[in-house]
This record gives sequence, C-alpha cells and structure tokens, in this order.
Amino acid sequence: MKMYIKLKCNIIYSIIMCLCCKGAFAQTITVLEEGTNQPISGVSLYNLQKTKYEVTDFDGNAILDKFNDREVIYFQNLLYEKLELRKVEISQNNYIVYLIPKVEGLKQIVISVSKFEQSKKDIPQSIVALNAKEIALANPQTSADLLDNTGNVFIQKSQMGGGSPMIRGFSTNRLLISVDGVRMNNAIFRGGNLQNVISIDPLSIQNTEVTLGAGSVVYGSDAIGGVMSFYTKKPQLSYKDKCIVNGGTMVRYASANNEKTTHLDFNLGYNKWAFLTNVSYTDFDDLRMGSHGPDEYLRPEYVVRQNEEDVIISNNNPKLQVPTAYSQINLMQKVRYEPRDNLKFDLGLFFTTTSDYPRYDRLVRPRGEMLRSAEWEYGPQQWFMGNLQVTKTSSSSNIYDKIQATIAFQNFRESRKDRDFQSDIREVREERVDVISFNLDLEKKMSPKTTISYGLEYLFNRVGSEGFEENIETNTKVANVTRYPDGATWQSLAAYTSLKYKPNSEFVFQTGLRFNQIIAKADFTANNSFLNLPFDEANINTGALTGTAGITWSPSALIQWKLNASTAFRAPNIDDIGKVFDSEPGSVVVPNNNLSPEYAYGGELGLRLDFENKVILDMATYYTFLDNALIRRNFNVNGETEIVYDGELSTVQAIQNASKAWIYGFEVGAEMNFSETLKLRSQYNIIGGTEDDNGIEVPVRHVAPNFGRTHLIWRKDKLLLDAFLVYNSELSFNQLAPSEVEKDYIYALDRNGNPYSPSWYTLNLRSQYQWKDKLTLTASLENITDQRYRPYSSGISAAGRNLIIAVQYAF
Repeated sequence: MKMYIKLKCNIIYSIIMCLCCKGAFAQTITVLEEGTNQPISGVSLYNLQKTKYEVTDFDGNAILDKFNDREVIYFQNLLYEKLELRKVEISQNNYIVYLIPKVEGLKQIVISVSKFEQSKKDIPQSIVALNAKEIALANPQTSADLLDNTGNVFIQKSQMGGGSPMIRGFSTNRLLISVDGVRMNNAIFRGGNLQNVISIDPLSIQNTEVTLGAGSVVYGSDAIGGVMSFYTKKPQLSYKDKCIVNGGTMVRYASANNEKTTHLDFNLGYNKWAFLTNVSYTDFDDLRMGSHGPDEYLRPEYVVRQNEEDVIISNNNPKLQVPTAYSQINLMQKVRYEPRDNLKFDLGLFFTTTSDYPRYDRLVRPRGEMLRSAEWEYGPQQWFMGNLQVTKTSSSSNIYDKIQATIAFQNFRESRKDRDFQSDIREVREERVDVISFNLDLEKKMSPKTTISYGLEYLFNRVGSEGFEENIETNTKVANVTRYPDGATWQSLAAYTSLKYKPNSEFVFQTGLRFNQIIAKADFTANNSFLNLPFDEANINTGALTGTAGITWSPSALIQWKLNASTAFRAPNIDDIGKVFDSEPGSVVVPNNNLSPEYAYGGELGLRLDFENKVILDMATYYTFLDNALIRRNFNVNGETEIVYDGELSTVQAIQNASKAWIYGFEVGAEMNFSETLKLRSQYNIIGGTEDDNGIEVPVRHVAPNFGRTHLIWRKDKLLLDAFLVYNSELSFNQLAPSEVEKDYIYALDRNGNPYSPSWYTLNLRSQYQWKDKLTLTASLENITDQRYRPYSSGISAAGRNLIIAVQYAF
C-alpha cells in the first residue's frame, strides 16, 4: 500500500512538474520580444571573453549553467538591439529577458519571394510586411482588414462578410493568396470581387508579407498584381526532457457592428513534438454607417416577409445597413515533429465556416420605384485545408542546402441564394472545389556569392456545381442551369528556377524563369439542356513562360536603388471557361471554350533614402502592360445576342481575350523617428490606368483612387498610442470604369446627377497597454468624426464611429 501511495505521488509530482516546467529549471532563460512576448530563436549568448557560448532554441530558451552569477552575458541577434546583463540580474527577473526590435525589426527577413528566408534589402521588388506585434495593435476584424493596415492594399467590400484586395490596379483572380506557402487560388476564383481572404483567421497569423507586383516565377498563374502571403503561428517545442504549456485567450467588442469575438490558442511542447490549437469565434450584427456624408448611402427601407408575403418597410435607423449580420468560426490544429536538428515535419489543419451572409449591394438594387430583390445571400463559405510540409537541411548534399516538400488538400464550398421581390422562386446554386497540390522547393548555395533556388509544382482542381429552383410556397425543387460545368477539372504542372548573385555587400542581382503547362477540361452537356451552346465541351492545353530580373544597389548607408523587370500570366480557369451567372441586371455570362492566357509585362524602379534612421523615405514607381486580357464582353450564342436566364431576357456576354490595359503608379512611404518614444509613419499610393474597350480607352475597373494613411506613434514603457489618418481621393464620373457607371445605385451622385466616388478621410486613435507581461489591453476609437463614406467600388458603407476594445491574456 505504501509503495502504491509513493508511486501515485511520483506520478502526480511528474505531472505538476510538467505543467510548471518554467519554474522547474532555474538555470533556463527565456528570451522574448518586447511588446509581443513572442519567443526569439537564434539569439547568441556569450561572455566578454567569448569563451562561453549558447544559442536560444525555437522556444527562445537557453541554459545558463556555464555562466557565473556575477558574469556579464551578452545577447545578440541581427534583428534586435544588443543587450548585456549580469546573470544575477536575470535571475531577479525570473529568468526572462526582453529584446527590443531594431528599426524595421522582423520585416528585414522575408520568405515569400523565394519560399526561403532572404534579407529584405536584397530583394529588388517592393514588399510590405506586418509582424505579430503590428497585427495585435491593428486588431483587425478579418484578414481583409489586416491587409488594409499595410497601407499599400486597397480593400473593396460588397457586404460585411467580404473584403476584396486591390494591389497596383489589379484584384480578384489577378492576385494570389498563399497560406503557409500553399496557394489558396482555385479554379473558380473569379474576376468579380472575391471574399475568400476572410477565411483566414487574423488571430492565427504570425506575420504577413505582401509582394507588390508580379510573382509568377515562384507562384505561377494569377500572380500578376501581387502575392499576399500569410504565415500562421507555429507550434513551440521544449527541446528538452520536459514539456511546456503556454497559450493565450482574447475577447473583443466593437460598437459599430456589435462585434463579439472570443479566441483561444493552446500550445503543448515536448522535446521533439509540439501541438498548437487555435479557435476563434466572431458574431457580427448589422453594420452602422457614419452620420456625415452622402444621403445616397442611407438605407431608408428594406424587404421583410410577413404573412407569406414580401413587404417593404421603413428603416427606423437609415444609418443601419439591414441586413449585414453574420457569424464565423475558425479552427486550426498544427503539429510539429523534429526527429533531428536538420529535419522537420509540419502538419496544419484548417477549417473555417461562416453563417449565411447577405450580399448587401444586391439588396439595395432598385427596380423602378421598388427594390429588386427580396433575398440575396451567400450560403456558408467553408474552407478546409490539410497540409504536410517536410523540411530538411544538409551541409553535404550536392543538390541542396535546404529542401522543402509540401503536399496539401483543400476543399472550398460556397453557395448563392437569391429571390426577386414578391417572387415564389428562389434560385439556388452550390459550388465545391477539391484541390490537391504538391510543391518541391530547393535552395543551394553554389559559392559565397551565388545562391540558386528551384522547384516543381503540381496542382489539380475538380469543380462540383449544382443549380435548382426552389418554390418557397410549395417547397418543391426543379433542376436549373448550374453556375459551372459539374465535374470540370483544371491542372497545372510547372518548374522554376531562381538565381541570386551577391558579389559584395553593395550589389545584388536576382533573376528567375518558370514554365507552366495548364490543362482544363469541362463538359457542358448537362447545361446545354438549358443553354443550347454550339459546343458540348472545352479542352484547353496551353503553356506559359515567365521570367524576372532585378538588381539592388546600395552605394552607401544613405541610399539604395532597386530596379526590377518581370513578366506574369494568368491562365484561363473554369470560371473563365464555363461560368453562367447574371453579371448585372439584364446581362448573363455564358461559357467560352476559345481562351488563352493573358500576359503582363512590368517594370519597377525603387529608391530608399535612410538618414541615419532619423528620416527614411521609400519610393517606387511602376508600369504594367496587360496583353490579351481576359475580360467580359458582349457575345452571342448561335447568333443570338439575348437569351432568357432566370426568367429574364438578358444580353449575352462571355469572358474573352479582348482587351489590353496600361497601369502605372507611384508609391511613397516616410518614417520619421523624432525620438525613442515618438515616431511618424506615412504611406501614399498614386494609381492610374486605362484599358481598351472596343477601340476606346476607358478607366480600368480595379484601379483604386489615390489613397494613404499617416500614423503618429508614441510609446513609453508599457503604453503605446497611435493617432492616425486614413484618406482617399475622389474618382469623378469620368474616371469611373463603364462597368462601375452601370452600378450607379452603390455610388453617390454629383451635381449633374451622375455617379461618382467622393473623397473621404477618417481620424482614428489606438492605444495598447501591457500589464505584467501577461495581460494586454487594446482600445481603439475609429472614425472619430463619424464620417459616412463608402470605399471605391464597394456596395456597403464603412463603419461609423467605432469603439473597439480587446483584452488578451497570455499564459
């Protein structure tokens, strides 16, 4: 019995020691980043004589047994300010040390350009990044809002459950999204506004990198205007014979849409295994717009169904955008296994789903004196991804120093439900896409001056699509034309190589090539019972060769030049080839089996001036020519230019290689460090462009108005204050693209009664306070002057005065 009690006590003691592992080893130090409490790996610890040496592991830990109590220990990492402390001082602070990031901090290292770590200053392209500390301060409701905080990405919204990025005059399927190195773009990414980016949980993101401009050499099709790379948090190992348990929780409230968000992340780390769980839930009510602005944005009335009849009722609060409410849940589970120092296995599982959410811009469309739609909503937008990544380093291989293989499966589900006012027929269309991808990326240092990276990629997409009419009175369903040809497939096989040549610290040359083969197949037999197309199938088998070359030249610490030229492409996907949908009232898009890739040719010149870290100016100018552009134009089916679609006679349109576009712009960023506590940062973007519309040059649809933001940041000890302005210029009636003019119901009216997008600004204040390194309070008051504004091309007005409060606790 005594032996049993003793054994039981030993087990309990072992469990307690595991859960309280930080206190179990008094000689173990943890190095964290000040402000974010994120562990810092790769920090060198050494004494004055450099006879004793340690390096922090992935969890920021190192053992101090070899150092004497009165010995000075130096902490050094190229991204952080150097620190020196006596061992006795460290023990007085519970063996936790905080390092302060240097100017630019973690932004100096980027991964997205070659899929391997590079110094940002060596890259000839413009890249903007947000690290964990900046994301926590921005406190974004969605990942679309996170991108907006970069200052270089313009966000369009058609509904509150949305966010379609625009970068340098391009958007939607001409931009690429990647999550942990896996491309999110699938075969039905469309030319219309996309909201897939909201499926990425901003509370799971460790850092974000946005490549401004082409990225086709590494990422292939779609990366014409830019690449948005999201890197999620990684599980933390203990690297010792003990476990670590840590995590965090967060709650947030926002007044403009009555947002309620809860979040939990939990990490369990062992010597070779680590497990990270991330859960977030958000609930939004209808969004309230501001008080001062155009009356055209108000919501004076809306449709409800009473006594089995659609009726229009007056809105008691016209500033409340009814209906816009929805909810969302995000789940992430990650596992890391490191059997050896040079071998890592990473498994990531992601699942996101929304509730049904209304498409607000369609619900405000008029039909005469009435509203056109009684219902128009997206069904749950679901995204699942499972990806396994294996990374190995080698000092003896002749073909690689680092090799990374990634295999992933993704499942996308979305649907659309719409019903006209006082109609009994609800049109329902449901889509799903299964995506399998494989990437093999290698890096080899050929000499001290030359590094090459190269790889292979294979993608396979299968599209499922259903369509039916539902009678809400009789609850009967009748098959209808599907949005896409059911069972269509899209494949991509590619090989790429990149070279980096750095003969000295002042000059870097980088170049690369990629060849892609695209194969798409679609069968229209089922839809032809409704459409009577002159063909039953589409088979596209086409290749694309793209390249890039650029230099960075830093003749002194003051000045740096960047010059880059690149080509990019977008191959026709199933959305281009086979979509059927109502693009606008009275128009219907039909399939086209005669398409080829569109190509972009661009150049960029950048200049950075650094006046001893006191004043930093970062400027870039760019030009892009888009040839053979895939664009929606009028079409005919068997000679007919009009057909009946969903009960309405509609003009026939189709995606065609029928246009060219010229896009250009200038970006300038400024940073002024007045003191250690006071800084000013500003970013401004000027964009212009025209495209060919049947021989006439017209404005490009996705060229945003000039926009920018300016931040004045004060930080002292644990308190940070950020006062900032966000501003947009006007787009007059003559500056709107023809497709935007046709959507006059989402715009304000000028003095002549024509639609236009007014200029606007918001004044905002953020604050963040950290208490005892565990509890962080973030409070923001956005749009302080309660402006009523609607970002360009958006179908929903932005939030009015908005108080946001978040409390985060780390354990």
